[in-house]
Amino acid sequence: MTTELRASSAPCHDRTESGTLAQKELLQRAIAKVVALGAQVGVSADQMILLLQAGLTVGELLDYLATRKAGVRS
Repeated sequence: MTTELRASSAPCHDRTESGTLAQKELLQRAIAKVVALGAQVGVSADQMILLLQAGLTVGELLDYLATRKAGVRS
């Protein structure tokens, strides 16, 4: 599974489109950080998707990952 979000390849013609692209880039970086945290604590991106599909909110997922990180020794 790829963790990369692909921004639309459509050209930006106005400021609204630029804002949307910036938001997509911000979201892409945030997702990459969550996936990296998951990898540190032994939770794959696919497992995180399953947890979200099972009803966990994004906040609950982050809490779960943080709890696992607290128990992981570097």
